[in-house]
Amino acid sequence: MIAADVAAQVRRIEILTGRLVNEALAGEYHSVFKGRGMEFSQVREYSPGDDVRTLDWNVTARTGRPHVRQYTEERELTVAVAVDLSGSQWFGSKGRLKKEAAAELAGVLALAALQNNDKCGLFLFTEGLEAHYPPRKGRRHVLRLIRETLAFRPARTGTALGPSLDAMIKVLKRRAVVFVISDFRTEEDLEPALRRAALKHDVIPVILGDEREESLPPAALIEAEDPETGERALVDAARGLRWEAAHRRRLDVLLSRLGLDAVRLRSDEPVVDPIVRFFRRRARRLRR
Repeated sequence: MIAADVAAQVRRIEILTGRLVNEALAGEYHSVFKGRGMEFSQVREYSPGDDVRTLDWNVTARTGRPHVRQYTEERELTVAVAVDLSGSQWFGSKGRLKKEAAAELAGVLALAALQNNDKCGLFLFTEGLEAHYPPRKGRRHVLRLIRETLAFRPARTGTALGPSLDAMIKVLKRRAVVFVISDFRTEEDLEPALRRAALKHDVIPVILGDEREESLPPAALIEAEDPETGERALVDAARGLRWEAAHRRRLDVLLSRLGLDAVRLRSDEPVVDPIVRFFRRRARRLRR
């Protein structure tokens, strides 16, 4: 992809995602991610109706008049977007590659963070962590994250999600909301690494798929190429569909066991709809 093409795509994503964030995510993001807690703001004299539990007894004793402590919400969050750029992400059956959908989603999340004055960082991985861009604020930083997701050329094509997550944990020094965008098409045991990540961070798996992976003709032999190894073979479509269904069930069971609520997204559908549904689902759960 040449530089002019990347610039055009970045601009298109900025316009599209900016509108979507303003229209659909403005309140949803803030209601779900409320910040890390409350921090002390100031002390003022007591007024009728103030909560007596906030009385500052030291100031009250020193001045002889009741004073209360005021707190404000410590709003600033760190959002980290981890994007799988292995070979399987360079696939798409309806005019958009998985990695292009991932870049658009990264833009939505980064702009939502920017609008709420939060920092956002980016991690790109394949068989390991290949690049990372520390969490920062600002429109230029957001555009850079989108551009890097689109233009980055990974050195490897395989997938090693577990080691990539472990490397990311070492880099992130403070608790973050971590969106892991991947098709999770790997045979590795993901449970240990996901569990370690979830102990330190709010981990949100975003499972990226494509319509063609779920709707092959059931009675056919298809010549297919493994995008991560380059191997070509005749594939029994029915067997492939069974593998796909079993893989999905295994992943669902794993995420349920870890208590992780996932977002499912297809490369041929608007990226914001599944995110809005996820935010609303989580908001309902938080209200219970």
